[in-house]
Order: sequence, then structure tokens, then C-alpha cells
Amino acid sequence: MSSFTNRITQLFGIRYPIIQAGMVWASGWRLASAVSNTGGLGLIGSGSMQPLVLKEHIQKCRAATNKPFGVNVPLLYPNIDQHIQIIIEEKVPVVFTSAGNPATWTTVLKQAGIKVVHVVSSSRFAVKAQQAGCDAVVAEGFEAGGHNGREETTTLVLIPAVCNAVAIPVIAAGGIATGRQMLAAMVLGAEGIQVGSRFVTSYESSAHQKFKEAVINAAEGDTQLSLKQLTPVRLLKNKFFTDVQQAELSGVSVETLQNLLGKGRAKNGMFEGDLENGELEIGQVSTLIKNIQPAADIVDELWKEFEFALQRPLK
Repeated sequence: MSSFTNRITQLFGIRYPIIQAGMVWASGWRLASAVSNTGGLGLIGSGSMQPLVLKEHIQKCRAATNKPFGVNVPLLYPNIDQHIQIIIEEKVPVVFTSAGNPATWTTVLKQAGIKVVHVVSSSRFAVKAQQAGCDAVVAEGFEAGGHNGREETTTLVLIPAVCNAVAIPVIAAGGIATGRQMLAAMVLGAEGIQVGSRFVTSYESSAHQKFKEAVINAAEGDTQLSLKQLTPVRLLKNKFFTDVQQAELSGVSVETLQNLLGKGRAKNGMFEGDLENGELEIGQVSTLIKNIQPAADIVDELWKEFEFALQRPLK
């Protein structure tokens, strides 16, 4: 693999501008360290972790790699104060924040010497992240799995819009699982990519084997945005998805939807393998993912495909 450098590789001290998304129930220390060891940036997904569990994953990740890694922190989750404290105490080099106001914690993290990136779904939020002092933003399009922006802006439109709006580096996310898609995102102005769905199907992912198999067997149209009255989330269609869809079409209250969602749906589906009643968060790009493989192979294939496409863009 050839050498490559831009603002994203320099910012994080990584070889390739490939970031593994910090996904709930899928991205613990094994996945994050495997991606970092291969030259990308691995992220621990703290959204499904209690504070002491997060601390354990950070320590195990550090023991498994001498390369930079980070933690993804959903800002609206409980125990956020404790998560931030642990991240600072453990001297995590990079934090990706999402689902909240970046102004709340960015200054605190940066004062501790931590690089901060915020996930946005619009140019307006990207500008706010830049004003808050973030070092970069992830512009995540409507195609992405999991929680999504209400604007429903696709990656193809969002990336150039955000690049026009801010001066800090932009990382593209949503619908990216191949090197050609990576090249397309970078042609649009992004300086790196964040990949979620494809890393869900890695060996090192902590997602349940049944969920991984459901992802690689997904066809076009098998995911759809749901729970729009609460927080929009892209789900693989199953019994739970159908129940939610019928409830929304019948005009039930927000409270009824919250009761239908209940507690632990994502854990039941993605971590415990309940493919009928669980919440199965995954992106549209699942239709392009056909096998379960080591995380290192995913990074290698992405980069080789990117280089090939760069040399032969129209073939």
C-alpha cells in the first residue's frame, strides 16, 4: 500500500483516512484495536456501555494497540459526565461526539489535549461544530444506519454542502462500504470516510452472529427510516419494524411509540440476536456487503479499491 497524507491522517496520526464508526453493541475494544492496528482509526462505541465497562474497553484497547484510537460519545446518553471523566483520565487521544450540542463538552475535551470530532446531518450543525472548536466533522447522510438526521439529506448532497460551509476537515459517512464510494466521497470534498455497516460484519465486531448474517443477506429496500416521531433511526425490516410502522400509520401518540420501543431493543436485536423483536440498526449499504471477514481485511480492501479507482475512475 502506498503512503498517503492529508489533514485527516495528520490530525489523527493514522496511515489511511478510514474511520470505523463507534456503533452501539458492535464496536468494542477488539474491533477498535484491529482497525487501528491496520492503519485506520478505530472507535469504541460508548453508547451501550456503563462507565466502568467503557474504562475496561479503553484499557484493553490500549493494551492491544500502540496506534491512535478513539471513543464515540452520544451526548444525550445517561452517565455522560462519568464517560467524559473516564476518557480524560485514561488519556484517550480522540473523541467523536454525536446526538447533542458540541458546545457542551468540546472545550473541556480539548483542554485535556483530546482531538474532538462531531457528527452532523446538516451544514447548519457543521457550522455550530466548527464554532464550538471541533477539529473536524463527520457529515453523515440519510443512508446511514442507526440514528439519523431529520433533514433526510443524502450523502451525495450533504458532503459538498458541508464542505462549502466549514473550513475544518470533513469526514463522509452514510452509504460507504467500498473503495469506489470512498473515492466518490473524497471527490465531493471529504478528506476521510467513516464506515459503520461493513465493520458490523467483521469478525471482531461484538454484534451477534445472527445479526451479521442478516446484514450480509439484506437486499435493496430491506432498511428504512423509522421512529420519526421520536429519534429517526434506520432499521433492518423485521417484526418490530412492522409493528412500529403500523403504529405510526395509525397515528398513535409519542408516548405509545415510546412504550412500544421499550428498553433494550437494540441490545436484544444486535447483541443478543433476536431478529424478530429486536431493533436492528444498519445502513442502506448493507445490500453491498456480502461476507463476514477480519477488520484488517476490510481496511486493506477499502484502500486497495480506492487506489484502483483513483487510477482508473471510469472503469
